[in-house]
Order: sequence, then C-alpha cells, then structure tokens
Amino acid sequence: MSARRPAKNQPASFEWTPENQAWCEREIKKYPQGRQASCVIPFLWRGQKQEGWVSIPMMEHVARQLDMPYIRVYEVATFYTMFNLAPVGEFHVQVCGTTPCMLRGSKGLNEVCKRVIGDEMHATPDGKLSWLEVECLGACVNAPVVQVSTKESDHFYEDLTPEILEDILGKFRRGEPVKPGSQHPDRHTSDPAGGAKTLIDPALYDGSAARPIGELPNSKPAAPKA
Repeated sequence: MSARRPAKNQPASFEWTPENQAWCEREIKKYPQGRQASCVIPFLWRGQKQEGWVSIPMMEHVARQLDMPYIRVYEVATFYTMFNLAPVGEFHVQVCGTTPCMLRGSKGLNEVCKRVIGDEMHATPDGKLSWLEVECLGACVNAPVVQVSTKESDHFYEDLTPEILEDILGKFRRGEPVKPGSQHPDRHTSDPAGGAKTLIDPALYDGSAARPIGELPNSKPAAPKA
C-alpha cells in the first residue's frame, strides 16, 4: 500500500459541535488519568462522522485535547484506512477487493465505480459519490460486497453484480432509498439462497426422534443400586 498523506487543501480550523464536545467529555472519563491517548481512535472516528474526513486541524485539535504529541495522532490517522484524509462524497463507497470478493466479481464493481464516479478518493462534481477499494469487510459469505458510509451510517450492500451496483449508485444520487444487506432476491441475511437446506426434518424438533438415555448409542446402563 502506498503512503497515505493528508489532502493539500486544508480547512483553517476545527471545532466540535456542542453535541460531539459533550460526547468527548463523557468518553474521556472512561480512561484512567494519564491514559487519555487511548481515546484517539474513537475521537478521530467521531470527527470523521462530523466532517466527513480527517483534516490536519482536526488531528491537531485531538492532540491538544488528549495531551499527546501531534505526530502520534498523525500516525494513527495515516495508518488506518478507515480514516479519510481528504474530502469524500456524501456516499463514500468502499469496495472489498480481498480474495473471496475478487473471486466473486469485485473487479467488475471497481469498473462501475471508475466509470460512474471516477478516480478513487475523488468526489463527483455534485459531491454525492466517491469510492475506494479496501481490504476485507468481513462479509465473505455474501461476496462481493461494498460498504457505503455517510455521516449518519455505515451500511453493507452484498451479493452485488455490476448492474446492481450501478443501479444503487443511481438511487443514491437521486436521493432514493436503498435497502441495505443482501441484494439477492432469494436470500435472507446470510442464509443459503432459497432458504435452509439442512436440519429441516420436523422429527428433529417435535420429539418423535427422541429416545431414552439408556437407548442412545454408546450409552452405558445405570449401575444397579446396592
């Protein structure tokens, strides 16, 4: 992975909203005195949810707030790819490119993103969409999958095809609702497509297949009482 660096154009300053300032004050109390630096990841994540990305003024503000060197905050923000170091679109699409998703067609999803959105980590002119290829999102059973992040939420969209993803991107752009989760018409969450195929014999659950303990295979009869 190439080095991650903050965007060249930076805001002049950063301030928490009153709501997020109150949240920070509650969170920092969870840590012993002298251990406030442990808040750095949740603070940066909260800041990203507020602004959409992590700016240098935000990193400097968090460093002062947690009484830690700025370079330590910078190291965290540039190491973890979950932090956006440049402005992103209202809907930031993260395409999983790890092996299970790749084998199930994630490269085709990348091509859709390139054609509809453009280069990685560049928002469309209307500010609606941006995208990035990322490592495993942990939904391999429903591959290929993307995570779409907004300031309000982070949702997975699974069992995708290039055609389905392009339709979803169009709906985001038009402000139409999109149901998160599997896009397969015959799958519920991560169940097999078409429903359960195993452990469906009613005798497994109605008691008709039950046998007394002494009749179970390999069971030993109880010792006679003296």
